Amino acid sequence: MKPAPKLRASAPTIDIQIASPLWDAQPKASQTVRDAIAAAAAALASADGEVSIVLTDDAGIKKLNRDWRGIDKATNVLSFPAAELKPGGGAKMLGDIVVAYETLERECADEDRVFLHHLAHLTVHGFLHLIGYDHQTDSDADEMEGLESKIMSAMKMPDPYLSRELG
Repeated sequence: MKPAPKLRASAPTIDIQIASPLWDAQPKASQTVRDAIAAAAAALASADGEVSIVLTDDAGIKKLNRDWRGIDKATNVLSFPAAELKPGGGAKMLGDIVVAYETLERECADEDRVFLHHLAHLTVHGFLHLIGYDHQTDSDADEMEGLESKIMSAMKMPDPYLSRELG
C-alpha cells in the first residue's frame, strides 16, 4: 500500500551523473530527466528529497543488474530506493535511477519511439519505484502505468502505453 500523498513545498533535488560519453549525442537528456522528475513529483505530491540519476551505457547497467539483482544482462532502467533516514538526518535521499543509453536507443528503434520521450518515460517509471510503486501484480501494474500515462500527458508527451511515436 502506498503512503497517502503529502503536499509538497518543492521538487526533489536532482543530481545527474553522466557515466558514458554516448550521452553526448543527446544534449537535452539532462534537462529531460529533470523535467520528468519534477512532473512526477508534482503529480504525486511526493515527499521532498534527493534523487541521483546515472546516465550510463549497457556495460555499466549490466554490471549493476548482475551485482544487485543477479541478472547478467543489460536493461533499460534500474531503480534503487534509499533506506529510510531518521528524522533530523538532513535531506531524505529517495534513491538512485540508472538508465542505459544503448538499450534505450534500441528500444526507440524497435518501437518507433522518440529518444527523449522514452527517456522521460523511463525516468518517471524509475521515480515511481523510488517512492514505493511497483508492478509485481496486474493491479499494481495497472496503477503504475496509469500514473505514468498521466505524468507523460502533463509533460505534453505521448502516452507510452497507447501510442508509438514516429521519428
